[in-house]
Amino acid sequence: MKPILLLSKHAVTYRNLFEKAGLMIVEPPDLPADTEIVFGEPGLIRAALPHLPNLRWAQSTWAGVESLLDPSLPRGYTLTNARGVFGSLMSEYVFGYLLAHERKLLTRWQAQQTRTWDASLTGTLKGKTIGLLGVGSIGCALAKTARFFGLTVRGYTRQSRGCPYVNDYFHEPDLPAFASSLDYLVNVLPGTSRTRHIVNAKLIHHLPPGALFINVGRGSAVNETDLLHALENGLIAGAVLDVTEQEPLPENHPFWQAKNLLLTFHTSAPSFPEQISAMFLQNYQRYLAGQPLENIVDFEAGY
Repeated sequence: MKPILLLSKHAVTYRNLFEKAGLMIVEPPDLPADTEIVFGEPGLIRAALPHLPNLRWAQSTWAGVESLLDPSLPRGYTLTNARGVFGSLMSEYVFGYLLAHERKLLTRWQAQQTRTWDASLTGTLKGKTIGLLGVGSIGCALAKTARFFGLTVRGYTRQSRGCPYVNDYFHEPDLPAFASSLDYLVNVLPGTSRTRHIVNAKLIHHLPPGALFINVGRGSAVNETDLLHALENGLIAGAVLDVTEQEPLPENHPFWQAKNLLLTFHTSAPSFPEQISAMFLQNYQRYLAGQPLENIVDFEAGY
């Protein structure tokens, strides 16, 4: 049995779950130099790295681990992230907002406030085309849900083609062809140097004016100036941003007042301890058995 260094804002909940499973837990201020395994949020793990010379495995409770990818940080350990547990949550979020858009939920509510009988026709998801920037585990879950609703699914990836629910795959330099004729564009890409500002004026130019953009990936994927210009000038129908380049968003940021923009403050897929701990316990058994760990992060690729 290997002790686990627990570094989390939800330490009480995780400690109870892990102790029920028979694990030995260590918590700050104790940072034993012989620690092999650490579990927690990337920012807290990063702060502890200088004190963990014998670290062999770090498990992130988040999917995004950008704060641990700095080349100046130690890399002599295996890093795993919370992959494969957010697909259903992201599907609920993305399709909740797509349905709200097509079924005019906000428009109906506004009509109610003014006592206006608005019986205008709504849209439908069926028969529309959705484009997914990134088709990892989350993107594939979105593709599966999209097919349930009768959408055509386009996927944009570096090279993978492993999701059976994607109708058509696109790779570099086919971004313009990927974006053309989309009804919905959803970014699920991780934050890397290759994905920075991939949603920019050039990409938006190829989207139809009725397209809706949703970002559940990383704020760095969006050129915010270009997106604001597109929204203010009606180049796209609207945007839903769960993530932004700066979080929390400054009070003077133009996104607060932007036309046809909804902000959801990084709430699309919370890390529920019960799900994350179950994933970790499976990997922990693999670690004890000397088997390859699942969800290993490539430090160079960034995911």
